[in-house]
Amino acid sequence: MTIAAILKDKGDIQSLAPDSTVAEAVALLAEKRIGAAPVLDGGRVVGIFSERDVIHCLQSDGAAALERRIGDVMTTAVKSIGPNESAIGALSLMTRRRIRHLPVIEGDVLVGFVSIGDLVKYRIDRIEADAAAMREYIQSA
Repeated sequence: MTIAAILKDKGDIQSLAPDSTVAEAVALLAEKRIGAAPVLDGGRVVGIFSERDVIHCLQSDGAAALERRIGDVMTTAVKSIGPNESAIGALSLMTRRRIRHLPVIEGDVLVGFVSIGDLVKYRIDRIEADAAAMREYIQSA
């Protein structure tokens, strides 16, 4: 299964601009019940802002962190994947790099954003489907 197949079941990509404030980002993450969002500048991914970034900001700046610009506090060492890559490959990359979100880039364009939860759900669904097929095969024999 490719990342493109997983993206078919996902909704719109929620993103942030580098000039957004941490308070605006927190509001988006809370409203959409998501853990991270890509940061786009001119349509290009320049970072990711996640719950971890919120924690780091609050720890260093306290309540004043809420007025900081996302561009100043986002994670900039962004790993990405292409839509034709395998779900297992993406899961392996996330595990090795200890990250929970990956932008999906085709050319220079963001076409999706997957979380480790999306990939684990795919794996569980796949295992359950294989088990059901195996039970059906055994019962029909």
